[in-house]
Amino acid sequence: MAMDGPKQLLMALCAAAAVGVTSVIFVLIWVFNYKEGLAWDGGLAEFNWHPVLIVFGFIAVQGFAIIVYRLPWTWKWNKQVMKFIHAGLHLLAFILVVISLVAVFDFHNYAKIPNMYSLHSWLGLMAVILFSQQLVIGVCLYLLPVLPVFWRAAFMPIHVYSGLLLFTSVIAVALMGITEKLIFGLSNPKYKDSPPEAIFVNVLGLLLVLFGALILWIATRTSWKRPSDQNLHILHTNGGGEDNTKRGTALSQLSDQSDVALGDVNKSD
Repeated sequence: MAMDGPKQLLMALCAAAAVGVTSVIFVLIWVFNYKEGLAWDGGLAEFNWHPVLIVFGFIAVQGFAIIVYRLPWTWKWNKQVMKFIHAGLHLLAFILVVISLVAVFDFHNYAKIPNMYSLHSWLGLMAVILFSQQLVIGVCLYLLPVLPVFWRAAFMPIHVYSGLLLFTSVIAVALMGITEKLIFGLSNPKYKDSPPEAIFVNVLGLLLVLFGALILWIATRTSWKRPSDQNLHILHTNGGGEDNTKRGTALSQLSDQSDVALGDVNKSD
């Protein structure tokens, strides 16, 4: 319990937010300080939208969408509201990713560079396609109450696993992309000579890995899961006089109960 208490959850959330925001700041410094900034003119400045929107949308926004259920101050909100926030953040991430892809293809076509020739581009497009499928299936299963509770409960482990796998894959593909950009973009001095830009972007890569690790840690802690609405009602009704430590312990215990009673979670929606 010492490693999974409410204070540790708050520390992990603050660390993830700090690293995520820092990563976005780093990618903006990269494109404005070392590259040509941002524009929509078919040149390199248009291509720069790609790393910016990938880091902000496909990594940061998607990461926070994954752990939005873990925010204790949102547990008093209706579960359906949280589902819409969860889906809305993923939709925002998808829109930003599509814009980033348009920028890449537009730049390549303008500069007469072949499209889809690298492993980075193959895996990146595959991730976007699978992400869109994950989004559609998630909306159909959990926002539109058309399927029975049994089917929704049975698919939940697959939904969670697929989301975490896609998030991890996106970070890996992003690391491939920024490395590819440095190798092709640095000529004098070259990437192997470790110029300031190379070191700076390598640090960005480390930040992305750290952000991913924090999101996965928060998302996989069983005791940090959102309790069922029924258990939350019981806690708020009977636990008003408890101190913060006891409330944190009770919330963790209720989270474990909610995992067992997944059908009750869906019924409460």
